Amino acid sequence: MDQQTIRKAGLKVTLPRMKILEILEENAQRHMTAEDVYKELLLRDEEIGLATVYRVLTQFEAAGLAERHHFEGGQAVFELNRGEHHDHIVCLTCGKVEEFMDETIEKCQAKIAKKHGFTIADHSLILYGECNNPKCPNRPK
Repeated sequence: MDQQTIRKAGLKVTLPRMKILEILEENAQRHMTAEDVYKELLLRDEEIGLATVYRVLTQFEAAGLAERHHFEGGQAVFELNRGEHHDHIVCLTCGKVEEFMDETIEKCQAKIAKKHGFTIADHSLILYGECNNPKCPNRPK
């Protein structure tokens, strides 16, 4: 994604938009809060305020460049819309988010929708559990 991506989304190319897009693309943590993006900007010595980060992320969401998720017990997180469907599993203890795609689940959802007289236009599946990471920083001792 680059300047063309921003233009194609109907947005003017600005330095804050380019920097925030860059952070969302490069960060290994695909689901970032606005505060996460802001902290990364500070680490890069970029003088872009938190209000601007929120505004740009909301603009990206409205333009279809990013998706906003509200996972249980946490803040809104954003991820780039890469044009590929996936679902999420979230740890209720540490907040870790994993993405997954399962063809069997997708087929079952389509079958259920058809049974009830629907055609699925979109869906969001979020599973909640506890990760099995013995070094989980938030696991009760």
